[in-house]
Amino acid sequence: MKAIFMGTPDFSVPVLQKLIDMGIEVEAVVTQPDRAKGRGKQVQFSPVKELAVKHDLAVYQPQRLRKEPDLIEKMRQMEPDVIVVVAFGQILPQEVLDIPRLGCVNVHASLLPKYRGAAPIQHVILDGETVTGVTTMLMDAGLDTGDMLLKAEVPIDPKETADSLHDKLAALGADLLEETLIGLEKGEIIPQKQDESLTGAYASMISKEDGEIDFTESAVQIERRIRAMTSWPGAFTWMDGKMLKIWEAQVCEKNENGPVCGQVISSKDTLLVQTGDGILSITSLQLPGKKRMSSQDFLRGHSIPAGTVFGRKPE
Repeated sequence: MKAIFMGTPDFSVPVLQKLIDMGIEVEAVVTQPDRAKGRGKQVQFSPVKELAVKHDLAVYQPQRLRKEPDLIEKMRQMEPDVIVVVAFGQILPQEVLDIPRLGCVNVHASLLPKYRGAAPIQHVILDGETVTGVTTMLMDAGLDTGDMLLKAEVPIDPKETADSLHDKLAALGADLLEETLIGLEKGEIIPQKQDESLTGAYASMISKEDGEIDFTESAVQIERRIRAMTSWPGAFTWMDGKMLKIWEAQVCEKNENGPVCGQVISSKDTLLVQTGDGILSITSLQLPGKKRMSSQDFLRGHSIPAGTVFGRKPE
């Protein structure tokens, strides 16, 4: 089997590695252009490009694939049996979708048709789901609307973070892709239409602003947000004009409701903060330029008097 692989971030890497391990002839890897990152603005390869270069695979990095007819023609001339797409970051034009005989197979990190969109991992945690998974599907012109091929489920741990769930689903997606390609080649998989009545909320892309904690939300909702935003963009609030990152928290059993949301109720051994419904115990936090610390260690070196109100942005 010959394949073209299209993907960009860390989530895509296990699937490309699976294709290599299966002995599939990867004719080309298409990924996003190199980006300048960090304070030094150094140009970095995407994780997919790093793996492709390691295995001496041909790499193409179009700014916008639909505006590069020469590359599309080159892909057509490769005559791939399948194009595998995992978090590529661009919508594929119909002329690309029509190239492979087995179709363009996408690995999506949710149980479709629920959680279509760019950030299903974060959104299932935000919504308090207990089960998620991976779906392989045949791509069409819509966004995550193609016919489904196979699904695999995974439970969501009560303390699951976006990072830990990402790693689970990436590994699961690689295994499911192998099963999918074998089944397609043998003609054993019957594609299924997605039920539009079951789509639910759209899993929109996460921005840095999504990490800001709104203490008028309940303690349960805030604790989910902290886990969903780990490690990017990170959950945060404001204290004395400085950004305070919150890495871990717990919902307190006692459910007192004070007058001010975001107010510190106690700072003896841990930080207890009033929310819109219930009390949140912050157990791990970090100031800018400092190390991540447990609340106990943090409070040994920083005074946060009871009555302090989090969430007041600097002027």
